[in-house]
Amino acid sequence: MATITFTRVILALFVAYILNFVYVIYTMFKPQDCIEAGQRCIGPTFQYNQLSTLKVALYTSQSSSSSRVSDMKLAWDSGDTSILERQEMDINLTLSLGTRNNGSLYAYVFVYPIGDSPFESEKSTLQSYKLTRYAVPKDEAFNLIQGSNQKNKTAQPVTHIFPKISIYVSVQQAIFDRWAIPSDIYQLLKIDKRGNYLPLLYIDGLSSLQRHLVHVTKEKRQVPIKVYFTPVSLGRLRIWSSVESTLDKMTDLGFTENDLDDLKGIFTDTNLYFLGMTFAISLVHMLFDVLAFKNDVSFWKQKETMEGMSTRTVVWRCISTTIIFFYLMDEKTSLLVLVPSGIGALIEFWKVKKALKIKITWTSWIPSVSFKDKSKSEQETEEFDQQAMRYLSYALYPLLFGSAVYSLVYQPHKSWYSWVVRSLVNGVYAFGFLFMLPQLFVNYKLKSVAHLPWRAFMYKAFNTFIDDVFAFIITMPTAHRVACFRDDAVFLVYLYQRWLYPVDKTRANEYGMVFEEKKDVNKENELEGENVGDQVEESKKDK
Repeated sequence: MATITFTRVILALFVAYILNFVYVIYTMFKPQDCIEAGQRCIGPTFQYNQLSTLKVALYTSQSSSSSRVSDMKLAWDSGDTSILERQEMDINLTLSLGTRNNGSLYAYVFVYPIGDSPFESEKSTLQSYKLTRYAVPKDEAFNLIQGSNQKNKTAQPVTHIFPKISIYVSVQQAIFDRWAIPSDIYQLLKIDKRGNYLPLLYIDGLSSLQRHLVHVTKEKRQVPIKVYFTPVSLGRLRIWSSVESTLDKMTDLGFTENDLDDLKGIFTDTNLYFLGMTFAISLVHMLFDVLAFKNDVSFWKQKETMEGMSTRTVVWRCISTTIIFFYLMDEKTSLLVLVPSGIGALIEFWKVKKALKIKITWTSWIPSVSFKDKSKSEQETEEFDQQAMRYLSYALYPLLFGSAVYSLVYQPHKSWYSWVVRSLVNGVYAFGFLFMLPQLFVNYKLKSVAHLPWRAFMYKAFNTFIDDVFAFIITMPTAHRVACFRDDAVFLVYLYQRWLYPVDKTRANEYGMVFEEKKDVNKENELEGENVGDQVEESKKDK
């Protein structure tokens, strides 16, 4: 009977989640129509062939109430173009004095029959959206050598406006059960006097990102706004609506708008099919991350000797992870990225403690640090590691110093601290892979790779190739994109070494275990000679 292991449980949960996800997506795009008799079913007000008689209009107002029609000003309408056609328009939005004086601005989108008034028509549907947000202006970067040219800024939030608005209308016909309307549809549903639902109108809040906000000043009377209008299927509209509702609930858990920007960008920067592929790849990436984390922790938990392992590589990985963590803090990255990076840094510190054999004892709240003695084989590995690091330093340190000076002279920074952190993280991205080379050198000197955590290493290697895919399809800094491909080269060298140095089962593995004893040739010959002599004597006696 197969035993239940952590890996098998994770794989089972992963498969179950994938199957459930596919079923949920299918029901979103292909909802079951209501077939009940009477007033229980709700159908559309307009059939598909009647949608060509509808148009869309965008109004703006300082008031948050849609009942104050007199305050609304027309910003854009589709003219004689129906809602069945996709439209994209650049407009200059005029800002009132109240909005420029740290006020608000709301957008009101109407879908109504061509020739009717959006305020008086019984078949007009409406959705509203707040175009402005209050945010603290970003700090300006400046050249540290030439001096500060920063303006004195207040830390008080001021009015900012989103430079684009995306509008979606569902053109897919569906009949809903009045008592079983999905929650993502219910919040968009508007009923006419006959009990039918008006066209489902949705203003996309996912495309409104904090990093796109434009500061509104008193002198800025007009701002350019890009208007996107797209007819979509019911499934796509439901996905957008449900995702936005989920993200809104995350703010109750302490996440800010900046924290949610990265998640929003995943859904808005790609089309639906590409998004599905990205989501599938992300799930596989997450699975390998969990398995790699589990095997990595298990490996280091049982690790008792550093024979064949580069201590300097472990220390450098800890330093580089810590530098990246402080860089993300300086850039005010979202918690979705910052928290995993912080946890990874703590785990790397724990590995350094195991690698250096540090023992901490407490005496009256005073800690004392001691180091355990190293074995002869560990000392041999340490010599190879030190030799590799000496050769590496001849090229590494001048490169790090040169890149830091270049950044100081030619690039703007927010502060000296920002320059130090950015210079260090650029060194990690550009030259960090060089610190993987000491381990390759140790493997070469020992002619063995049996001491490496290959299971965890293979999971990480698969993720490296997945990162290569994301490097092509997701917007990221060039340094980070290059970092993805540099790891591939080192991984291929590791694979070559694994083929070049077959596993010697008589040598202790990464846990200090030996699976086969070394055979003593002399003793075997003596035993074979004794056995032959005994057989000769027995044959003589028989004769």
